[in-house]
Amino acid sequence: MTQSIKILMIDDHPMIIEGYQNTLLFTKKDNQELKIDIANNCDEALSYINKSVQQTHYDVLFVDISLPPSTDGKMSSGEDIAEYARKVLPKAKIIVLTMFNESFRIHNIIKTIDPEGFLIKSDLTSSELASAFQAVLYNPPFYSGTVNQHIRKSLTSDIVIDEKNRKILYLLSQGVKTKNLAPHLNISLSAVEKRKKHLREIFDVEDGQDETLISEARKKGFI
Repeated sequence: MTQSIKILMIDDHPMIIEGYQNTLLFTKKDNQELKIDIANNCDEALSYINKSVQQTHYDVLFVDISLPPSTDGKMSSGEDIAEYARKVLPKAKIIVLTMFNESFRIHNIIKTIDPEGFLIKSDLTSSELASAFQAVLYNPPFYSGTVNQHIRKSLTSDIVIDEKNRKILYLLSQGVKTKNLAPHLNISLSAVEKRKKHLREIFDVEDGQDETLISEARKKGFI
C-alpha cells in the first residue's frame, strides 16, 4: 500500500534544497510517495505551515536554522519557525539542519525544539540524509555524530536562551536601542534590563556594552 508523505523543506539556498530533494526521491522506499513543498525564507515557511494547518498536515519539516527573518520581524530564524510548527503541527516530525556546530547552540535547539532529526550541514552526506529521513519517519530521533558529541560535551554546561532573550539579541544586533525594545517584546523596560543583565552573565560580558554582548552571542551561534 502506498504511503503518501507530505514534506516541507525550508532553506534559503535553492541548490541545497535541490540536493535534499533529489536524495530523498532517489532513496525513498518503493511504497513511499513524497509530496514536497519548498520555502526559501520565514514568510514562505509560515504561509505553507498555516495553509497546512487548514488542509493536509505536513508529516516532516526540514528546517534550516539560518533563514532571512520574516517581514514583520516576529520570526528571526528557522529556530522560531520550528518552535511555531511544534505548536500548530504537533504531529509533524522536525528535522533541523544547521551550519552551527557550537555546543551551546546545539544544546539550546534540543531544549527548545526537541527535534526528531538534527543534522550538521558541514558533515552531511546523501546517505546520512536518507538514513535520517527514514529513521525520523519510523524510529526517531536521528542525530548526526557531531550533534551527539556536542550533547555529551554540553551536558556539563546548561545555557538555554528563551525566545524573548533570543529576540533581544536579534533586535540589538539590528541596531534597536534598549529603550525601544520593550514595545517589541510586550514587557516593561525594567524586565528588558533584567533580561539583558542575565544575558551578560550567560555570555560572560563584563564591560556592559551591547556590542560586546552581540559579538559573544554571535560567536556562540545565537544570532
